Amino acid sequence: MSQQRSPAYDILFKDVWFSYNNSFVLRQVSFSVPPKEFLVIIGPNGGGKTTLLKLVLGLCVPRRGEVRLFDGLEPRQALHLMGYVPQNTNFNLDFPVRVLDVVLMGRLHGLKCFYTKEDKEMAYEALKTMGMNEYASAMMSELSQGQRQRVLIARALTSQPKILLLDEPTANVDIEAQNILYDKLRELNEKITVVLVSHDMTVITSYATAVACVNGTVYYHDSNEITPEMLQMAYGSCPVEIIAHGIPHRVLSKHKGERDA
Repeated sequence: MSQQRSPAYDILFKDVWFSYNNSFVLRQVSFSVPPKEFLVIIGPNGGGKTTLLKLVLGLCVPRRGEVRLFDGLEPRQALHLMGYVPQNTNFNLDFPVRVLDVVLMGRLHGLKCFYTKEDKEMAYEALKTMGMNEYASAMMSELSQGQRQRVLIARALTSQPKILLLDEPTANVDIEAQNILYDKLRELNEKITVVLVSHDMTVITSYATAVACVNGTVYYHDSNEITPEMLQMAYGSCPVEIIAHGIPHRVLSKHKGERDA
């Protein structure tokens, strides 16, 4: 009996160009993400980080090139295999909703308008995975920002995704809560691919297995080493000593296409 072949990649970008109103945000993007990667995406605001996630999800369509998932699927064909946690900037704390109800939303799809016993079991399991099962009956407004983020990740996990995409999940979250969140993501990464947009250099050295620098195009590094180039791209003229304080950084080879000054 032949063994099932592992996919060569979970995500593939091949010469992708994308524009809003004829203004290109991303150009000549080509890279691939292997299964069970922990990819951290860094870069300046407006550089195309969120757009990159939307291309993976099929929410945006390339002007040129192609995006493929799991060795050949188009993004919209693979939506059921992806979990997504967008930037959490407008959560209404006055809205009376329980933690369990929020997580169950991840089981709604198509015309489905009710929850089954299996749905509830999956929701509790996802909460347990994120260490939030004891808060199932709590109101979202009673939780800290870090706890709410773990609930939103649990919602994304109810579909049992093979890829989890997160857009700055630790924004406005204190350091202790960030560490808990990152540890949970590392546990998840043992089974699934994690793609995380972040401005936090610490997450790269402590958790990432690869880094994508995004600023109009994508420079992909298949390691978690921080380079001066990455800091310059992500933070402009901020001093390296401040951004990388306490982090030993080793210089990789230059980005493809770059030359010595």
